Amino acid sequence: MRVAVVGGGVAGSLLAWRLREESPDVRVDVLVGDSSTPDASGASGGLVRAFETAPEACRIAAESLAEVRDSPMLREWTGYREVGAVYLLPADVDPTRSLREVEDVLPGSARVAGAERLAEDFGFRGLAPGATGVVERHAGYISPALLRAHALVWLAHNGCEVRRTLVSEVTPEGCLRLADGTEREYDVVVVAAGAWTPALVEHSRTLRTKQIQYGVYRMRVPGLGAFVDEPTGLYGRPHGEGTFLLGLGCDRWDVDPAAVEPDVALADRVVSSARTRFGVDVRHSSPREVVASFDCYREPSGLALLPVPGSSSVFTFTGGSGGAAKTVVGVSRRAARLLVRGLAGVTG
Repeated sequence: MRVAVVGGGVAGSLLAWRLREESPDVRVDVLVGDSSTPDASGASGGLVRAFETAPEACRIAAESLAEVRDSPMLREWTGYREVGAVYLLPADVDPTRSLREVEDVLPGSARVAGAERLAEDFGFRGLAPGATGVVERHAGYISPALLRAHALVWLAHNGCEVRRTLVSEVTPEGCLRLADGTEREYDVVVVAAGAWTPALVEHSRTLRTKQIQYGVYRMRVPGLGAFVDEPTGLYGRPHGEGTFLLGLGCDRWDVDPAAVEPDVALADRVVSSARTRFGVDVRHSSPREVVASFDCYREPSGLALLPVPGSSSVFTFTGGSGGAAKTVVGVSRRAARLLVRGLAGVTG
């Protein structure tokens, strides 16, 4: 059976790796496109944690983080750094169910802290008296670009074809039309092309492109690791000595991946939000340290394997909505198992 994975980002490369490990008899071709074009995997800040406000999202995030921590190979592939994390909760969110999911997979990793502890231990300012946050010991960050690179090298040395070519069309029957005019037929095609996915398949109602942006700033807050400030939208993680990667959600939807440019006003709001929340003077590390990229979003959000309407052989594997780094290790394993079981049914 022949499977094509269209897209060489972290989602596509991890899915191809999982497929090859799950069933060595399945032939896997990976079409990675133009490496000179920046993508979400190359730009991602790579925050990883188990806690999410939606309990159903916690299990897979926790399983992904646990596998990275437990696997020497994945720790090397991801460049995992455990710096801990704080998740500031909206006033109306009860974290009890989500914490149970985290505790089941990573015992002792997460706890709830009140406003006083959040201020004293992590430097947060301006919190309401009843504010709460989830402090997660085993959270941190990875490099999706490094993970992708290791997976592609592994694939090339383990019987898979990794081909740098652009795909211009994916037919419902599983035929790929390449930019050079040639065609290739497969039993199964998985389009994992991130923000380019909606242009290749009919998923316009569920998949959209959106700009993502962050900057690197001079900021020192003792004791603070990665954080998500849900009430304000600010997020960040340590980047280097005396610097932090900081970002806010962007509202530029349906962007052209080839034409994304930094949102100057958004960068200014990041500086203002960080100054208010931490009471420190925040400055850019350099004029070029604002990264504008893009990702594929879906509702409900989250990386997932989805069938393309009207086709029994074409799927998408995208929709990480800016957070695929948290779940890609676990979701790719589940997706590969589903695909291999389907292929086994076809051969049977």
